This record gives sequence, C-alpha cells and structure tokens, in this order.
Amino acid sequence: MVDTGCPAWGKVVAMKPAGVPMSARSARPLPAMSMKRWAALTVLCGAPLLAAAQVSGTGSADAPAGPGLRPLWEVGAAGIGVSQQAYPGSEQQVRRGLVLPYFVYRGRFLRADRETAGLRAVKTENYELDVGFAASFGSRSRDIDARNGMRDLGTLVEFGPRLKWFLGAGPGGGRWRLDLPVRGVFDLSDGAAHRGMAFEPELRFERRTLGGWLYGASVGAVFADRRLASTFYEVRPGEVLPDRPAYRAQPGLVAWRLGASMSRPLGTDWRVFGFARLDSVAGAANEDSPLVRRTTGGTVGLGFIYTFMRSSATGND
Repeated sequence: MVDTGCPAWGKVVAMKPAGVPMSARSARPLPAMSMKRWAALTVLCGAPLLAAAQVSGTGSADAPAGPGLRPLWEVGAAGIGVSQQAYPGSEQQVRRGLVLPYFVYRGRFLRADRETAGLRAVKTENYELDVGFAASFGSRSRDIDARNGMRDLGTLVEFGPRLKWFLGAGPGGGRWRLDLPVRGVFDLSDGAAHRGMAFEPELRFERRTLGGWLYGASVGAVFADRRLASTFYEVRPGEVLPDRPAYRAQPGLVAWRLGASMSRPLGTDWRVFGFARLDSVAGAANEDSPLVRRTTGGTVGLGFIYTFMRSSATGND
C-alpha cells in the first residue's frame, strides 16, 4: 500500500498499488480529515514513512551499517510526494503529499522503524519474524471515471505479521531477501473499518555503495480475499451504468509488481530517497471487472527524512 507505502494498494506504496497523465479533476484534495483520523494517520504512517517506498537503511545518516551501531531512538520529520495509480487497473493517477513526524525505536523486541511497528518476535541469521505495515492514499470516486457514483476509496492501512527470509549474498556485495507478509487492511476514512486481508510476497535485492547510496530492486505479487477485492473491483446492482455492468469480485491475485528504490544520506541529519513501481493486472482474478481500464500502471515518489534528535545509546539491528 505509500509499502504510501506510505503503501499498500497505491503504496505507497510502492507503495502500496500506476498510467496516463493525471486529469485536472484528480488533482483535487480529498475531503478534510477529522482530527481523530489525522492523528491516527500520523501515528500509523509518520514514524516509518519510508515503508511506503520500501527503502532500507533509513537510520542515522552518519551511522555505518552493522549491528548495534545506530541510535536506540531518533526523532525528526519526514516528507513524501507520490504520483500513484488510483488502484491496480485504474486508468487515472492521483497525486498526494505528506509531511509528518518521524520516530524510530530500535529495541531488541519492541520496534518502530522503517518497516516494523510493534513486536519483533524472532531474529536469527537466516530469518526474522516481525509485525509490519504499509499504507496508501485514498481518492474520491468522482475523480475516477470508472468509479463515478460509487463509494470513495479511503486511506488504507495494512498491519500484520511478516516473515523475512535472508537468502544470502548477491552481486556486488548486495543481499537477497524474501518477504512474506500477511496483513489486515483497514480504512482510516471510515472509522478504521476492516476491508479484508492481503498476502504480498516479495523478493528483494539491496546493495549499499561506498559512496553511501542504497539501491533496491524487487519483484512481487499482491493477493486479496474476496472482501478486499470487492473494495476495488465489485460493482453492485445499484452502481450499474450502461458501460459498467454488475460484477462480483473474486479472491486471488490482484497485481504483479516490479519495483526499484534508492536512498542517500546528506550529512548527518538528512536523507533523501526515491522509488518507482510498475503494477500489472495481467492474469489477475478480477482482470475482467468493468473497473479495470488499464493493464499496467506506475507509481513514483520522492521524499526526505530530517533527524533533529537522537539517543547516545545504541540500538539493536
């Protein structure tokens, strides 16, 4: 989902799910959030904003890689700008931006970092089990031609356990990793209503250069249960139009994904990052939905992290 990242579905994210130039209508802001919803979004998305970009190494900019060398906690601000497909299969783009508080805590078990929020239950040389999350920006259905007159797509947050399997060294001193997350999906625009379950396996390759650049590439897929698939692809009888027949969404493959990311420290307190992702609904369970208007689409984003306070104690990697 911005992993909006923040995503998930538009991901952020890679967030999380990309198309034609954005129409003027799709540039309109979403309805104003209540303070309660904005606070929830800040808590869930603000700390590990890079999760949406799936960019690793977002710790202290001057800290070398290695166990126990980064601060136990860091506080700062993070910003991200994203152009994303409204949902996998949409023919329209939406653009969003956020500046939020940034907080990292690197305890042995309790974690709040770039990809984990809450408990890291197990970590060995070969695998790690933790709780991960992602998020994606929502969009008004009146701004999406295929969904005009239907329910809006809200700001979605995914949360659940994830197994990370470290597969060993790769070219140029890089690392291979397989992520196997299973997450519940919740709509912040509708009182955190449960929207279903997602499974998002992903194979990642990451490489850090001597100059400080961190590069990543990934290939993966998104699977959804029927409840979540219906959020994006179902057309109910009351939503039927001449060019939009009734459709019952099916569980299964939502989209294939191919992504790339990079990040670099600028001094001791700043880090910049960028990411891009291509989504395809070719062969997906709901490829025949009337709401699918485009087989492939892209998501791109740029962002920064500024750290203005950090602990002298070192954390756990």
